[in-house]
Amino acid sequence: MENILSVLVGTVNRFLWDYLLIYALLGIGLFFTLYLGAPQITKLGAGFKSVFGGLFAKGDKDDKSLSQFQALAVAISAQIGTGNVAGVATAITAGGPGAIFWMWLSAVLGMSTIFAEALLAQKYRVVSHGKYIGGPAFYITHGLTPKIGRGAARFLSGFFSIALIIALGFIGNATQANSIASAVTIAFDVPSLAVGIVLAVLAGMVVIGGVNRIANIAQFVVPFMAVVYILCAVVILFEFSDHIVPMFNHIFTAAFNPEAVLGGAAGIGMREAIRFGVARGLFSNEAGMGSTPHAHATADVKHPVQQGMAAFVGVFIDTILVCTATALIILLTDANLSGEQGAAVTQFAFNKAFPGFGSQLLAVCLTFFAFTTIIGWYYFGESNIRFLFRGRHLGIYRALVLLAIVLGTLGKVDLVWSLSDMFNGFMVIPNLIALFLLRKEIRAIYDDYLAQKKAGQDLSYQYEFHEFHDKG
Repeated sequence: MENILSVLVGTVNRFLWDYLLIYALLGIGLFFTLYLGAPQITKLGAGFKSVFGGLFAKGDKDDKSLSQFQALAVAISAQIGTGNVAGVATAITAGGPGAIFWMWLSAVLGMSTIFAEALLAQKYRVVSHGKYIGGPAFYITHGLTPKIGRGAARFLSGFFSIALIIALGFIGNATQANSIASAVTIAFDVPSLAVGIVLAVLAGMVVIGGVNRIANIAQFVVPFMAVVYILCAVVILFEFSDHIVPMFNHIFTAAFNPEAVLGGAAGIGMREAIRFGVARGLFSNEAGMGSTPHAHATADVKHPVQQGMAAFVGVFIDTILVCTATALIILLTDANLSGEQGAAVTQFAFNKAFPGFGSQLLAVCLTFFAFTTIIGWYYFGESNIRFLFRGRHLGIYRALVLLAIVLGTLGKVDLVWSLSDMFNGFMVIPNLIALFLLRKEIRAIYDDYLAQKKAGQDLSYQYEFHEFHDKG
């Protein structure tokens, strides 16, 4: 039965990722880059200043919202996870070193996509149980109803919500737990089931406190874990400094001509490099997938564009910094030739770079990465449970997520990753449709911001809150 499921999932993924979503994601990213004048490049400095410039400044924050930095921390907590460790390793072993180039390209273009997502999430957010919530289901429903009709909009938003709940809340969190269990078992010889139970208990203690507790943990853990991991990569760069230039040459050569680097026997072509680079890049930074807008909708900012800039800062940190750190670690140590799979590839690299404690060091890093992703993805799923059921059935959803975490530690990594790819792909489709159809609204919000900045005005935006009735 498992073999049949693997074949079916593999067939669906080949259609989604080889023929549809690669071109759709790169295309929508290129479109918004040109349509909006490359804000991810022209406003990148302003984005960092907006997020980190007033980090320690005291200010009045709306009780219904999170601070801009807290919202970004929740988003990054979801973005920085096993995709940065196991995902990058999978991209390199399956797509060759050239997959990293396509991961970078998809990230740069994806920064404009996630910018657009965050703008819409801010515009169409609602208040539920005294807190802002939002995301694609909300901007699909309220933004597309005048364009395609209420029935079609409700279908697309419902399809997105169900796909997200399965993709992130259940399958995705099982993937995170799977990678944690694999790393911890190798490093500390702890049974996978025990790891799953402990993860479920810790996650339950956090998520029961809602988005504020998730944000309070994320804003402290995320910066610390990212800095520690990047410092590890810097140490490895010095240790293998004579391999740096050949490594980058391999990346760029293999992006367009894998056989020149790997030889024909490797069976890796340019399509594989693109497919796995884009797929693993999406799994990591989530640009275009429609997940992080749930976090960005909660931010207390004067204008939606400020949170849009924070959103592409998140992609920069996730992919350009953290994913690149993993790629350097793997390629400099030749761990991609070790024959290992998933997180074990990166673990092999850490063992080679830090003999005696490398495996344990990565296990700790991966545990923090994946655990914060679990609580972030739980919240994204909760937002969609609220959308579908108006506040009811949260207890059932919470229990099923915790069960998925435990079961995820017992599954085969190849099938779990394949299922993640498939449901991530299902999420992308309605979200990209909405982004393209709402492009004029996105452009209008950005033009409003540019006009206010040019006139030297204090930033402001007239939010229009849409009807949302809780039943639970």
